[in-house]
Amino acid sequence: MHWSKPLRVHLGVLVVASLLCTSMPIIWMAFRQGSDAAVNAGVQQMRDMSLRLIEGYRNTLQAGTEAVALASTLPQLVSPPPRDLEAKQEFLLEVLRNVPHATSIYAGYPDGSYLQVINTAREDVRQTLAAPDGAAFAIRTIANRQSADVISTLRFLDSQARPIGERDIEYASFDPRQRPWYQSVIQDGVPISVGPYVAGTLKVPTLTIAAPMRDDGQAVVGINIHLQTVSRLLDARGISPHARAYIVDGDGNLVAHSNPDIMSRIIAIWSRTSGAFATTANGFDPSLEPVARLRQDPAFASGGVARLDLDGETYLVQIAAVSVSGLFQASTAAIVVPLEDLVAEANRLLVRNLLIASAFVLAGVAASVGLSRMVSRSLYRLADEARRIGDLDVGEKALSHSWISEINTLASALSASRHAIGQFALYVPREVVRRIVSPEGRAVVKAKRQDVTALFTDIRDFTTISELNSPEDVVDTLSAYFELLNTIAERHGGTVVQYLGDSIFVMWNAPVPDAKHAENGCRCALAMKAAIDGLNEENSRNSRPALITRFGLHTGPAVVGSFGAISRQQYTAMGDTINVASRLEGLNKEFGTSILVSAAIHAAVGNSFAFRPLGRVQVKGRAEKVDLWELVGESGG
Repeated sequence: MHWSKPLRVHLGVLVVASLLCTSMPIIWMAFRQGSDAAVNAGVQQMRDMSLRLIEGYRNTLQAGTEAVALASTLPQLVSPPPRDLEAKQEFLLEVLRNVPHATSIYAGYPDGSYLQVINTAREDVRQTLAAPDGAAFAIRTIANRQSADVISTLRFLDSQARPIGERDIEYASFDPRQRPWYQSVIQDGVPISVGPYVAGTLKVPTLTIAAPMRDDGQAVVGINIHLQTVSRLLDARGISPHARAYIVDGDGNLVAHSNPDIMSRIIAIWSRTSGAFATTANGFDPSLEPVARLRQDPAFASGGVARLDLDGETYLVQIAAVSVSGLFQASTAAIVVPLEDLVAEANRLLVRNLLIASAFVLAGVAASVGLSRMVSRSLYRLADEARRIGDLDVGEKALSHSWISEINTLASALSASRHAIGQFALYVPREVVRRIVSPEGRAVVKAKRQDVTALFTDIRDFTTISELNSPEDVVDTLSAYFELLNTIAERHGGTVVQYLGDSIFVMWNAPVPDAKHAENGCRCALAMKAAIDGLNEENSRNSRPALITRFGLHTGPAVVGSFGAISRQQYTAMGDTINVASRLEGLNKEFGTSILVSAAIHAAVGNSFAFRPLGRVQVKGRAEKVDLWELVGESGG
């Protein structure tokens, strides 16, 4: 087998290969250099933005530290409530307004007194306190714990610090002296950071900064920052949509996370267990373990950017200490950003440039294809025309025109061939013509012995019809008749071998193989009879003669192929099977029937069709009698 492709393919491949060989190395080098530049730019962007994020968290802690330091110097806060209660409340309210990320600020005293100002902006805080609508602040006061006139109230203020409600609350379950922030300050006598732990009043996980009063070390002032607030401060989406940040304490435990879902799970653990099993949260983020190792590496512990592979994806990691004024010692903030996010924009630009370069390549490809099509279009049309001729699609069509004179000459030759083959197909069965003109099928027309089913038809009293009607009317009637029978024969897979006056000879299983040739022959005969009955009704309305047709059908071996002289041959079938089929057609006259078939037909398809037995009869030209059957119709079963 020889490998061959159209001319336009060869031209197109040649031009495209030249374009690709020159352009692809340049495009690849540009893409690689651009990718490296994008990664470096992404690393620098991540470094800058993550440092700003960590600095924002530090600033919040610093603001809380400074607020506590200022409150620890205020003389009015030294004495326990209810003394100077209004002045204490006003100062704590002002501090809370100036530290927006703080949840509450408070003071605890050695006699068990307690004063707390709470920001009720958070929904969970409002629910815990059952705050009324319009409440912006809540003030919890516990005073005179040791006397019979104990004060334990919860007052609510609007945004202008005007009272909008007050109620008494139970105080025995809360004693500031038992809280971790108070005990740590009393024990160390210096400002401390505590947390996370569960706040006593609000029952939420919190971080606390607390310090002793300068004039009385037994009085302690503190400020709380809700862990959920810490989570919002760690929001790293400004770096990339999939970036995450979190805080890890000195023991390597996860304290806060920027992912709201993870943060909710952390808060649920702290709220449920008071922190006893907080290390469970370390399984929420797979980057915690490698980040813990990076904390031990001096190259990254001080803010260096590291690359980390997790689950088949590359991340950039930056860690930084977040201690403030000596508090929150060993706590670390970690920023984890997918590298793909950082280089996405640069990659988009690279891809855009790549697409532009590809567009130029494609333009060159299109130009080459266009050029090759211009050269090969006429040749392709001629090749397609030759294929159509081979398929016996020989309808007349206009000659294709080309600027190349040799192609026009070839087109003229093909047109002449189409006309000649079309005329040939009018006189020889189309399938035979197709096999003759096909190089692979020429052997089919050689004479050979094979099983066939033969059908002969004849019109009763056609000679009389010819005498009573003009030749033109006879030709018109017979043409419509033959066209009808030819269509039905082809529809049932038969080949019309010959037209013999008013008769036709139809054959199955040659030249086209047909495993159901006997069945198709019977079905065709029934269809022809039904169609002729309809044609006769129409002829009767048009004053044309009725064409009463008789059929003979037999199956068996015959020699099929081309017969005749060297210079003039005919495709047909010969043998006893053909003779019997012809004789059966003639016997219809004696029995007054329409379709007679042989015992061979009955044996082959007896279960599929209804037959009427007529007995054994003598057939002209045969010494032995044959069993005769009338084909009545298809079997009802």
